[in-house]
Amino acid sequence: MSYAELSATTNFTFLTGASHPEEMVTRAAELGLDAIAITDRNTLAGVVRAHIRLRELRREHVTRKDRNITGTDVREHAKIRSQTRIDPSSRKAYGPPPPSVSQVAPEPEPIRSLPKLLIGSRLSFTDSVIEITALVPDRKAYAELTRLLTLGKRRAEKGGCALTLDDFLQTQGFLALIHLPDPAAVKEAPISKPGGRAGVQDALRVTRRFKGQCWLAATPRWDGRDRARIATYATLAGQLSLDLVATNAPVLHRASRRRLADVLTCIRERCTMSKIGARALPNSELRLRADSDMLKLFAGHEDAVHRTAEIAARCRFSLDELSYEYPDEGQGERPQDRLTRLAKEGLAWRYPSGIPDRAQSLVNRELELIGKLNYAPYFLTVHDIVAFARSRGILCQGRGSAANSTVCYALGITEIA
Repeated sequence: MSYAELSATTNFTFLTGASHPEEMVTRAAELGLDAIAITDRNTLAGVVRAHIRLRELRREHVTRKDRNITGTDVREHAKIRSQTRIDPSSRKAYGPPPPSVSQVAPEPEPIRSLPKLLIGSRLSFTDSVIEITALVPDRKAYAELTRLLTLGKRRAEKGGCALTLDDFLQTQGFLALIHLPDPAAVKEAPISKPGGRAGVQDALRVTRRFKGQCWLAATPRWDGRDRARIATYATLAGQLSLDLVATNAPVLHRASRRRLADVLTCIRERCTMSKIGARALPNSELRLRADSDMLKLFAGHEDAVHRTAEIAARCRFSLDELSYEYPDEGQGERPQDRLTRLAKEGLAWRYPSGIPDRAQSLVNRELELIGKLNYAPYFLTVHDIVAFARSRGILCQGRGSAANSTVCYALGITEIA
């Protein structure tokens, strides 16, 4: 088994993450990770860019394989990249600039394997110190997570999310949950009582509510004391009756982003670099790591590393499963049934002396086609808009292709028979 990073933070966690979701996914492919979870705090905003980038990487990988790229092709590709200026604030590339202002794109590392993208979010609460990475195994879990985040965002000002622990405990339990203790708060000394440390009781509540769906994350600090710290994590996991999983909780895709991360911290904390002090990252280690790095650090607890791949295998959901779904508009009826009823009433209104066979035949054919294409909700929306406008004395008239529709005529959207 390999290693899956289950709790990566990107710049969609504002003023915290120092790398784009696209960069995280690309770096994960270079490192050969099994999977990567983009889990920004109380949001799913970053997963779309990560999903699109992974799709691009997959297409590039297939194209490269089909073309059987030669050494000449690789050199030509490198030449093109050296003449391209990359805007660091976006993914757009511009043409060759003057050499004096050129920001040369770094030579990419080879892609070892394409990781699976896991959808999730790092949940924080207004009434508890605990934080939980919630991963999405399937479509039901995705719906549960989006409803929960919507609830929290409706309560808060723009950019905020006000969730309570009770909100979370009332969910149905479709999510895969990873407790994230603060590594700075985990002492080397053994934990004597589960209730003796802030947040442990809340963690116990979550564990009991969602039995069999929780794990405890062990996050290193790369300060020379992680062996003892990981042993303490293992003790805590035993007290909570949880299995231990490894995560580096990266906020950088490469070590070179450390300075940017410190600048973001200064903006967030409203201080200058000269006064950032202990709030700065202690090192550049909070970056995506390869499985070999994690196995070396977790010597004696290798199962915690391998378990990440097991959790990733449970998460089969992909954003490709989603498609646009028009609002129902049925008002208690099936949309197609409501449209059929309104069309029938409309024909009786349009032809009080009797409905011509041709008009009835055209409506039947159109309704059959609308049903096949599942367009009934759209017709109902337009009908409701027209009805509202006319109830207010507002001039309203359908145009374009509606003028050739007998159903639109029956609904009063157009006046042409």
